[in-house]
Amino acid sequence: MNIAIVGYGKMGKAIEEILIERGHQVVAKLNRKPKAEDLKDVDVAIEFSNPEVAFENLKVLLENKIPTISGTTGWLAHLEEIKTINQENNAAFLYGSNFSLGVNLFFELNHHLAKLMAKYPEYKVEIEEIHHTQKLDAPSGTAISLAEQIMENSAIKNWELDSKTSEENLPIYAKRIDHVPGTHTVSYHSEIDSIEIKHTAHTRKGFALGAVLAAEWIHGKQGFFTMKDVLGLN
Repeated sequence: MNIAIVGYGKMGKAIEEILIERGHQVVAKLNRKPKAEDLKDVDVAIEFSNPEVAFENLKVLLENKIPTISGTTGWLAHLEEIKTINQENNAAFLYGSNFSLGVNLFFELNHHLAKLMAKYPEYKVEIEEIHHTQKLDAPSGTAISLAEQIMENSAIKNWELDSKTSEENLPIYAKRIDHVPGTHTVSYHSEIDSIEIKHTAHTRKGFALGAVLAAEWIHGKQGFFTMKDVLGLN
């Protein structure tokens, strides 16, 4: 396939390496908003930019009917608008807060554990996420996804960053440390013991490979999708 990479930073370069290994052509590498002329020969776009520009990037891609994968986090206030644009243009869009196979299995484990723990209110839950210092948004999109799964299965109403001001809130503690690709820990604590599940990424390659697999999967499809669809977890 012919692929456009929108957001050619460290992740974009890792994605390019895997695309080439798997026999694809990278026909555009952009660190600006794409234009129609950039997209003439593009089969799928992979968008990993930053929260400030993601919405405009995605709007152009979908209005030009380019099947698009996005892993940019921190822009989800506009997600419903993007879903509408996608539907109006009969395009294909797949958003993932994290494309790693391991993280998506971790999501399934977190969902199941949240349902179990909902019966035991004596256990108080919190999330910790650690990322490299170049990550602009906090908490991470992955941490927010974990929190949303917990809220769906408990009496918790909201999450809050780096504090806990109410028993109805779930604290997410975000740390930024050099050279950490990503670590997420969900912890349940009671007076007598603790239960934790944890995912630690060792390199960016797992995220990049997942994005490429998603790009291969979405080609020729229409609609809004997530990594659950790609991995057959629905």
